[in-house]
Amino acid sequence: MSMAAITAIIEQPDATTSKGLRDRFFMILLYDTGARVQGMLNIRLSDIQLGPLPKVTLFGKGRKTRIVPLMEKTAQHLKKYLLEFHADNASEEDVTLFYFVIRGEKHPLTSRTVQYILQKYGEQARQVCKEIPPNVHPHLFRHSRAMHLYQEGMDLTLISQWLGHSQLETTQIYAHADTEHKRRAIEASTLQDNPLYSKLNSARYTVTDEEMLKKLTGLR
Repeated sequence: MSMAAITAIIEQPDATTSKGLRDRFFMILLYDTGARVQGMLNIRLSDIQLGPLPKVTLFGKGRKTRIVPLMEKTAQHLKKYLLEFHADNASEEDVTLFYFVIRGEKHPLTSRTVQYILQKYGEQARQVCKEIPPNVHPHLFRHSRAMHLYQEGMDLTLISQWLGHSQLETTQIYAHADTEHKRRAIEASTLQDNPLYSKLNSARYTVTDEEMLKKLTGLR
């Protein structure tokens, strides 16, 4: 998704309510860290470090850990979230960062709840941003963040480390996807009577959105 699409989804929750504040911050942190959904759900207060260089420790597949720096604005949202949801247990470091309340009892947020949240806000945001796909899922935030970093010039090796990929080849799909995006843009802007049009050879490089989504979704 483009930055405009990501922003449209994140702006949907009503942050003046506790639930809206939680949902918005969850999506902000999901995008900023490029975390897998389980990595997000595993975050505890002890995994967060504020201060001059705010960061969060993520626990991923294969019990691997990675430390991810937080953007300044993300850290500001985090502080607001902590005041709202963890003011009474700030000293309890083993507490889950994200939770919901049923009959006065706190329960850790689940992947099913996260999927429902993203799908709901995705459908709402599609009313103002038509490019948002029908199925908005956590991995889409991860892929979008990685693609945006690549388009901004971050080296694929750094992106691979940042995503926690064990092999650089897994990250190469972002370079291929970006090249395909540029090819489509060039083809769309080239008139058919232009001598270069026959050189585009679009059939050779055509990758459908469905095929690309399957490949990206397969990057775990």
